[in-house]
Amino acid sequence: MSAADFLKKLPAAFNPSAAAGTACVLQFNSSKPVYVQIKDGQCAVQDGSAGNADVTITMEDDDLIALLKGELNGMTAFMTGKLQVEGDLMLAQRIASLFDASKL
Repeated sequence: MSAADFLKKLPAAFNPSAAAGTACVLQFNSSKPVYVQIKDGQCAVQDGSAGNADVTITMEDDDLIALLKGELNGMTAFMTGKLQVEGDLMLAQRIASLFDASKL
């Protein structure tokens, strides 16, 4: 499964209460760029690149999937160069809490 296909599952795993008051755009750059918009308690996934991303995550497909499933530690991935982050680092750290990994 590609990371883009996996990311399309995020709305089903979205936790609106964890995202209360959050409005942001998350850009995921893997084999196929995808961005996630969170606004008004809703989560939408779109193909392509967002011009206004609050945070950009760049990873290989398998690593990104493992990260979002909770199988790869984000700090370890960052320190070993598997994860590149641009933009709001605090938001990047919150991404996992916005989704229920057991539903992915």
